[in-house]
Amino acid sequence: MAVASGAKADDAQVARVTLDNGLRVVVVRDALAPVVTTEVNYLAGSDEVPAAFPGTAHAVEHMMFRGGPGLSKDQLAAIAANMGGAFNAQTMQSATQYYFVTPTQDLDVALRVEALRMRGIDVADAEWDKERGAIEQEVSRDLSSPDFKFYTQMLGQMFAGTPYAHSPLGTRESFDKTSAAMLKQFHDTWYAPNNAIMVIVGDVDPQETVAKVKAQFGDLPRKDLPARASFSFTPVQARTVRLPTDSPYGSVYLGYRLPGARSKDYATSLVLSGALGSQRAGLFGMGVDGTALFGGFFQDPLPEAGIGMAVGVFPAGGDAQPVLKRMQSILADAASKGIDPALVDAAKRKAIAELEFKKNSVEGLANAWSDALVMHGLASPDAMKQAIEAVTPAQVNALAKASFDPAHAITAILTPEKSGKPAEGKGFGGAESLAGSPDKPVALPAWAEQAFAKLDMPRSMLHPVSYTLANGMRLIVQPESVSDTVEVMGRVQTNADLQTPKGQDGVGEVLEGLFQFGSTELDRMQFQQALDAISADETAGANFSLRVPSGNFAQGMKLLADNELHPALPRQAFVLVQRQQAGIWSGTIQSPDFLDELGMYKALLPATDPQLRHATPQSVMSLTYDNVKDYYARTFRPDMTTLVVVGKVEPAEAKRVVEEAFGAWKAQGAKPEVDYPAVPANKAAQLHTPDSSAVQDSVRMSQMIDVTRDDDARFALNLGNEVLGGGFYASRLYRDLRDTSGLVYTVDTDFDLEKHRGRYTVSFGADPGKVEAARAVVLKDLKQMQGEPVADTDLQRAKGILLRRVPLSEASFDSIGNQLLTYAERGQPLDQGLVAAKHYLELTAPQVQQAYASHIRLDGFVTAVKGPAPKP
Repeated sequence: MAVASGAKADDAQVARVTLDNGLRVVVVRDALAPVVTTEVNYLAGSDEVPAAFPGTAHAVEHMMFRGGPGLSKDQLAAIAANMGGAFNAQTMQSATQYYFVTPTQDLDVALRVEALRMRGIDVADAEWDKERGAIEQEVSRDLSSPDFKFYTQMLGQMFAGTPYAHSPLGTRESFDKTSAAMLKQFHDTWYAPNNAIMVIVGDVDPQETVAKVKAQFGDLPRKDLPARASFSFTPVQARTVRLPTDSPYGSVYLGYRLPGARSKDYATSLVLSGALGSQRAGLFGMGVDGTALFGGFFQDPLPEAGIGMAVGVFPAGGDAQPVLKRMQSILADAASKGIDPALVDAAKRKAIAELEFKKNSVEGLANAWSDALVMHGLASPDAMKQAIEAVTPAQVNALAKASFDPAHAITAILTPEKSGKPAEGKGFGGAESLAGSPDKPVALPAWAEQAFAKLDMPRSMLHPVSYTLANGMRLIVQPESVSDTVEVMGRVQTNADLQTPKGQDGVGEVLEGLFQFGSTELDRMQFQQALDAISADETAGANFSLRVPSGNFAQGMKLLADNELHPALPRQAFVLVQRQQAGIWSGTIQSPDFLDELGMYKALLPATDPQLRHATPQSVMSLTYDNVKDYYARTFRPDMTTLVVVGKVEPAEAKRVVEEAFGAWKAQGAKPEVDYPAVPANKAAQLHTPDSSAVQDSVRMSQMIDVTRDDDARFALNLGNEVLGGGFYASRLYRDLRDTSGLVYTVDTDFDLEKHRGRYTVSFGADPGKVEAARAVVLKDLKQMQGEPVADTDLQRAKGILLRRVPLSEASFDSIGNQLLTYAERGQPLDQGLVAAKHYLELTAPQVQQAYASHIRLDGFVTAVKGPAPKP
């Protein structure tokens, strides 16, 4: 075993090795939570696929989840579900990544699974036939997105004659021609230890973990790898693409080729994109001067080349041409006159700060290392930091001049199309009976059985400190030391449906749009400049946030409070935002998504329910400036506000800073009611909303239930939900709808429980001809949940999943902050996760059965289908 170059000998937090068989391994210790992320990156993606078979690597990714020698499909599914975290994969142009996010206690299991899959997979014709149905549903889902359609066309134009000319997704036509033997050959050719990089990040000892990797992977043989595809890019020919979209607004895109992730100029490209996307730059300015609803710039780097994309958004019924011309002018100026050095400097600081923010998530830090090693060919994320620091304004300007040539731009204009009105659906019954999940429990390998045999109360690393300030504001502080940053999440509890005066629908949205114009002390540009100076990100409004280096915490909080408590709300900006919101609502109320959602709510709720309220262009345009100011004064109150601070700051110091920033804020009058009232059970209904841009139906089966967020019955329902629709690979619905029948690609189940009302929803996407069969499977599996207790093994697995989610919920600053914020707003203890875990441990199978029999009505679903219009 040889030590790879680039490691610091005295760095006990990182271990790097290359095994004798060529497997490169990097282990990084991150003590944020008792969680670990493993990422196996095979250096084979869509770049390596055979000609005319663009989805081969993607298909192999799917088949990796159907088992192999030493681990059957059902065993793999059960193991993944038992581990409770994320277990998935993604196929990219130059790599395919397989990852686990799981409690540290399950690291050995994750490594064993990945070692078995590296050795080989089962690709029988029968198994591929089943998986082909699921992957074709994924293709249908993505091709139902106009933005994805444009993206695939742009790849073909921008990278003609190279592997980048097609997306990694694949096509139905290529999958129909693909055989199981072809997939096995691809795996056996490219899936080798000397063609893989393993990244492990989490609360582990790096050297001990390296020893575990060597034990599992060390005896896998090297392979002779074929030659890889070459890249020879020809100049992009200008072209304009026009497509309809189901979005409530239109979009204009201008795409250009930029340096790739492995280019010496990539850091320059990153800074260029950050400067053009700045809120102080011209593209974003289109959204605040009335040219567009929104403007910005982003990049999509591939290893050998990248895509730079300017975007402008216009209202339904609006003219795309002024937006396009303004975008072209801004980029022409960037090419001919250069970019403001101040924006370049701010973009550099922000890009470097973003690398530090990556440490605030176990999975995010693993992704940062994988990106550095696999995508960029660097030794570590720190190498990217050094490259960014070296970028000069002259380099940025030279790249802008070389890149933004209108003769080489791909232009796309996506124009909204009206949807037909929702109509009463027909059918949804009498479908064929499909085989269900295995009747007998899955026998796990002994090493897995032992890992999951005992269920214990989970361990939490959180010890939040809670304060209530004199003005009624709730402050919760969770100190963390994994990075030199602080993240702040806050929320003012409001409900526009209950707090908006009659005839003023849309006033809350207009108010939210005005927070971007700075404060009474600092105008929009000055405020953003102040944020840029401390490398901070900030949003204000009913939901507000701050990300800032810990050394700048006090300055960041001062700016956040200034924006939140003293928003400028300029009168001239009110007129602009009012018109923008009216334009947005003009398209929204005709869009398929909105009509589908409104139709669902009308079927679920009483005709006078406040949740049916929504804005219209007319209601927005009838608003006055004083309406907006009055709404702000009435609804933004400290005694309805919770603020959570997570990061490198002591609780007492955080309290001092927050009191200084927010302490003078006072509430007026009695607290408002912000929770929807209870509602009766809905009647069954069926409706269809036409969506001409889709090729697949999006289906939701939903009903109101008599369980709320504080009812003890929620624990049994949540536990049963893991058996029926959770655990992804091992859930009954996943097996019956995807694994056995190929009817859908994914299926989701959700309990949305509020203070006075609850809702249960099953959602999936399917080809129009498969919707009735899929719905019948859902009802069959629900009937089984009500008619018989779940098996002991299923119950044990579901409990294990929910117990393991306690540490998993603490694996990022964002998830920590959001769960503490939610618990506080609901009046629940801040260790509610442990409270729930105790309930789950004590529940029995008959209690789960009784909960589903008592609270889920098989004849009470509203089935809403959004998709292609039915054929006559």
